[in-house]
Amino acid sequence: MRNGPLAGIKVVELAGLAPAPFAGTVLADLGADVIRVDRAKPGADVLTFPNDPLTRSRRWIGVDVKAPEGLELVLRLVDGADVLIEGYRPGVAERMGLGPDDCLARNPRLVYGRITGWGQDGPLAPTAGHDINYIAIAGALDPIGPAGGKPTPPVNLLGDFGGGGLVLAMGVLAALVERQGSGRGQVVDASMVEGAALLTTSLRGLAELGMWGNGRGQNLLDGGAPFYDTYETADGKYVAIGAIENRFWAALRDVLGLTTPESENHTNPANWPVLREQIAAAVRTRTRDEWAKLAEGTDACLAPVLSLAEAPAHPHNMARGSFVDVGGTQQPAPAPKFSRTKADPPTPPAEPRSDTTAVLAELGLDAGRIEQLRAAGTVA
Repeated sequence: MRNGPLAGIKVVELAGLAPAPFAGTVLADLGADVIRVDRAKPGADVLTFPNDPLTRSRRWIGVDVKAPEGLELVLRLVDGADVLIEGYRPGVAERMGLGPDDCLARNPRLVYGRITGWGQDGPLAPTAGHDINYIAIAGALDPIGPAGGKPTPPVNLLGDFGGGGLVLAMGVLAALVERQGSGRGQVVDASMVEGAALLTTSLRGLAELGMWGNGRGQNLLDGGAPFYDTYETADGKYVAIGAIENRFWAALRDVLGLTTPESENHTNPANWPVLREQIAAAVRTRTRDEWAKLAEGTDACLAPVLSLAEAPAHPHNMARGSFVDVGGTQQPAPAPKFSRTKADPPTPPAEPRSDTTAVLAELGLDAGRIEQLRAAGTVA
């Protein structure tokens, strides 16, 4: 059993793409016993690769759920589970015989977590889409990008992960807490549209106050303000500057050596075009790492823009243990940290379907029966 605040919680994860596996990873990182149920034969639509962070710290079995015996095996896993996670289009799990009605009838305490792009119902529910489509109708894509330019996809962090898998994990945990009082499970319907919309809550508040809405790239937190943007350094790399408040701006002025009249009043939008040029000229005089060293220990709100490969080696990240070695690769550590119920370090992903025998043995199947099922193609 893994250690962590979710130690003892059993999760059945029906193999799928990014958001559902990410939710499974979050739960596994926190100590849950996650069993990934994959097809008996690899499917082209379930992409995995060696040491995939989205399949770490869990067991992995292969079952043909289209075979009656295979379906019954998965349902027997559900009988003893606390949580099921699936990321299929609406109706697919039901057609498989693994929908909420099927599972909750056998295990009324089950928390049945579902993640889709559009949600389980609504006009778009049955249609295909990806992160960029979901955040588009959530209002989360339009604000991102340069002034006068087109909306810029922020990789797939907002829909798939921040507004998808993470929101699903949050919903599952809330349902587990509620179950302590009611004794009953329930369905968690997480959609990436609604999750991404939730992430825009603060922007909507700023808009209500008249502090947002000047057009893309012309607002306080989207690069419109020169004191909240990225700047190229002498070595062609970048630093991120976020010196909004007066005292932080004063510290940044000291680090950059700015003494111009425009820098005396950084919040006046009339000064922003000239001030941007002045900041850019100053930043170009040193390398990224030189600026990071100069800003170290100050409140200048200046940080180096690091690549995925560079981030684990940053001294702060190393001191905090923000990244960990998993099977020879640097991966994000479990987050958040807990003072008392510390989580185990992540373990490398299992070989696909390598835990089938052990998991089926826990269900009471003997070695002979397992081999019969394997020979029939029901399990792998």
